[in-house]
Amino acid sequence: MKKILIFNINIVTAIIINIAGLTTAYGETMDFPFRVGEKMTFQVRWSFILAGEATIELLPAADMNGRDAYHFVFTAKTSEFVDVFYKVRDRYESCTDISISHSLFYSRNHEGKSAKEETVEFDWDKHQAQYTRIGGNKKREPLPIPDGTFDPLSVFFAFRMNDLDQNKEIIIPVTDGKKVALGKVNVIKREDIKVNGTSYDTFLVEPELGDIGGVFKKSKDAKLQIWVTADDRHIPVRIKSKVAVGSFVADLVSYKEGTASDEGNP
Repeated sequence: MKKILIFNINIVTAIIINIAGLTTAYGETMDFPFRVGEKMTFQVRWSFILAGEATIELLPAADMNGRDAYHFVFTAKTSEFVDVFYKVRDRYESCTDISISHSLFYSRNHEGKSAKEETVEFDWDKHQAQYTRIGGNKKREPLPIPDGTFDPLSVFFAFRMNDLDQNKEIIIPVTDGKKVALGKVNVIKREDIKVNGTSYDTFLVEPELGDIGGVFKKSKDAKLQIWVTADDRHIPVRIKSKVAVGSFVADLVSYKEGTASDEGNP
C-alpha cells in the first residue's frame, strides 16, 4: 500500500504539471486566452481515496533581470490520509517572456520526507539552460537548448495558445534543466463530459514527453489523458493517468478567471 501511494502521488504531480503542450507563440500585441489572476484548483483521487489538491495560477508580472515576465505558480499537497504514507508540499514557479515564446526561469521546492530545491536559469544569449540543486550548490553542465524551449510549468500556458482540432499534433522542445525533449501532444477527439455536475464541451488530448525526468517520470506503460475545454481558453477540466496499479483522476473543482485590469498583462 505504501509503495503504491508513493508511486501514484508522484504521478499526480506529474499529471497536473505535464499538461504538455505546446505552441506557436502569439506576438506581444495579440491577446491571450488567460489573464493575470487566473487560478485553477484540482481535486485528485486515486480510486475512491482523496489523494490531494493542486492549484495552477498566473500571478502579476515579475521582473527578470530588468525584463517584464509572466509569472506562473503551481502548488500540490497531499491529503491528510496520504500524508501518513507520503507527505507532499510542492511549489513550482516559472517565468517566461511576455510574448510567451520561451522560458526565462524555473524552480521547484519540494517538502516531504526529504526536502529538495532546484532551479533552472535560461541564458538565451548562449542558448543554454543551467540546472542547480540548492543545498550543496550542485550544478550541472549548461545544457544546450533550441529556440522556443519551455520548462515543465510554462509549457501548460503555451499549449493553451494553440488552436485545437481533432487529429492535430503539436510539438515543442521542453526541458527540466537535465534533459531536453521534443514534447508532443496529440488531439484525439472532441467529447462532451460531465465533471462535478457540470457539462463541458472538450478536446481529449494525450501528451508524450519522452524520457524527461523529474515531474515527468512515470512507469513505462503510464498513459496521460487530459480533457480541455473546446473554447479558446482550453481550460483542463479532467486529467487522468492509467498505470499498472490503477488510475488517478484530477478534476477541476474551482476556476477563477483573471481580469484584464490586473497589472502585468501585456
